[in-house]
Amino acid sequence: MDLHTVAEVVSPAGAGQWRPGDAWLAGGTALFAEPRPGVTRLLDLAAAGWTPITVRDDGLEIAATCTVAELAAYAGAPHLTAFHGLATACCHAFLASFKIWNVATVGGNLCAALPAGPMIALTAALGGECLILGPGGERRVPVTRFVTGDGTTALSPGELLRSVTLPTAAATGRTAYRRGSLFTHGRSAVLLAGRLAPGGLVLTVTAATVRPYQLTFDGVPGAAALQAALADAVPDDAWTDDVHGSPAWRRHLTFRYAEEIRRELTA
Repeated sequence: MDLHTVAEVVSPAGAGQWRPGDAWLAGGTALFAEPRPGVTRLLDLAAAGWTPITVRDDGLEIAATCTVAELAAYAGAPHLTAFHGLATACCHAFLASFKIWNVATVGGNLCAALPAGPMIALTAALGGECLILGPGGERRVPVTRFVTGDGTTALSPGELLRSVTLPTAAATGRTAYRRGSLFTHGRSAVLLAGRLAPGGLVLTVTAATVRPYQLTFDGVPGAAALQAALADAVPDDAWTDDVHGSPAWRRHLTFRYAEEIRRELTA
């Protein structure tokens, strides 16, 4: 897509430089995918040189500019078993070419806030916390609250997503993953991730819903309790409705996959 309204590119860019008409640029796969006549200037974040993945005392920090290819190839911190298991699965949920893998970014996928965004599923399932920079300073928001709806986020004008930190406790242990689509190589219609936390089961629902929904249980619930909790947690109007699947079908698969995950993690 030729953004013919763009008159200037600021590279590298950072917090505090934003003005009306600007757009933050990372990989650009979402930004350049459709006409954006209101964009007159690009603020290049990729040139800022942020380290893609950093192991910290409190967990794993993933820069917003970390590409899908860098995330999929990361072999450090082998003790973070939950991260490695889900990262591989969620990267392949893109079903994209190597060209997209080498350009698309973790932060871009989160900020696009599409229900099928697999980086949303990964980071939400592992208790990710977003670091947001803006004119007023910095703030932190859980991934489950960062994505607020289909294509909407908690970002205010001028704010940018700097990184997502996955706490060590959530990035270790056992996980299970289920994905459903109308087609073998189609967009995700349902994407669920479960993990066994020290206190019990954590189940994250994405793609089937317009924003992430996360259920946390003390211990491992029975089948009936899990189904009832799902029914209570996800409102009827929160199921995604588009050409990739009807709300009723997505709801059916979500309940089915949730039970499969419960059984797998308690086997």
